[in-house]
Amino acid sequence: MGFRLPRIVNAKPSLKRTLSSSETTVMPKGHFAVYVGEAEKKRFVVPISFLKHPLFQNLLSEAEEEFGFNHPMGALTIPCSEEAFIDLIVICNAQEKR
Repeated sequence: MGFRLPRIVNAKPSLKRTLSSSETTVMPKGHFAVYVGEAEKKRFVVPISFLKHPLFQNLLSEAEEEFGFNHPMGALTIPCSEEAFIDLIVICNAQEKR
């Protein structure tokens, strides 16, 4: 199952530095971790404010449909490609700054 969004190429390099894919990262206040990927899961840290964004809520609904509330990773897991997730986060981030 995949989730595709239009590509926003220019913002991707800076976004990868903003989002953490490291397991040892300390969780900053006002952020939460999600695991993203279809085969290999990567950990990202995103602002809590994204939870109110409609695109992010749709993605969470897809995650609920696929994984339910009991997932072996033990954390919020989103069933989409890493690229699609980064595209979504770029859109959420751009709209949040308006």
